Amino acid sequence: MAALSDYVSFGDPAKLYIEYMKRTEPYTMTIDHFHPYYEVYYLLSGSRIYFIEDRSYFVEQGDLVFIGKEMLHRTMQTGDARHERVILHFSDEWLRGLGAELSGMFGALFSPEIRVLRLPRQESLAAESSVRAMRLEADVRETGYHLAIRNAAASLLLLCGRYSASHQPEPFQHVSPLHAKISEIVRYINGHYDESLRLADLSERFFISPHYLSRMFKEVTGFAFTDYVVLTRVKEAQRLLRESELTVSAVAERVGFDNFSHFGKTFKKISSVSPREYRKSMSQF
Repeated sequence: MAALSDYVSFGDPAKLYIEYMKRTEPYTMTIDHFHPYYEVYYLLSGSRIYFIEDRSYFVEQGDLVFIGKEMLHRTMQTGDARHERVILHFSDEWLRGLGAELSGMFGALFSPEIRVLRLPRQESLAAESSVRAMRLEADVRETGYHLAIRNAAASLLLLCGRYSASHQPEPFQHVSPLHAKISEIVRYINGHYDESLRLADLSERFFISPHYLSRMFKEVTGFAFTDYVVLTRVKEAQRLLRESELTVSAVAERVGFDNFSHFGKTFKKISSVSPREYRKSMSQF
């Protein structure tokens, strides 16, 4: 058999998508990342720091990370840059296609209590087998590989769903006291995005110098302070455009933008479409 590729992708995130990547050079996600589908991240080798919503998680070989829809997240380097990972993306439609019982079990994997799942050895070996099978099928693409990938993905989720249903999640522990402090600040931002949020004000509120807060916020979350605030506001604006009948100007005001023109430009930069175009596209589903 020929050597397998260092990068493989297959499918459509609107249904089921798999991507394998092997990296040997330093890498930190540079794109502002949240999306309208589920993600499962499996680390085949190496270690990473994974920031999700308001917390940073240390992820090591064999760990699974579960990221719900519209959740802001980013991976960062820790220690040796070399790592291999596989990600799965899938939609509610794909989950429903597996049946109501399984769909409910799998949906529970994306609760805030889980996020990172570290399986015991027997289950971990079975999970790795499913992941490597998906990677192989997506790379070699023999007859029936579509079905093989779908079945391996379902088997992986079934394994994780059964384990999580019968075991209590491990208590969350911050990577460090600094991560705990930044997590507290992020939770404040998430709860007050509709208010004026200036670095100087938060540094005073949390007893950290502005320069140190700016530097540590970026180091821990992977996001610049201002970028995180803007992304949080745009993410909430998207939700309101999907789920409410508020006017676009009312949405802008509701999420903390005091300049409508700035809101429109910022929204389009992040979402690739204008607020009105976004609402129209979402109304079709």
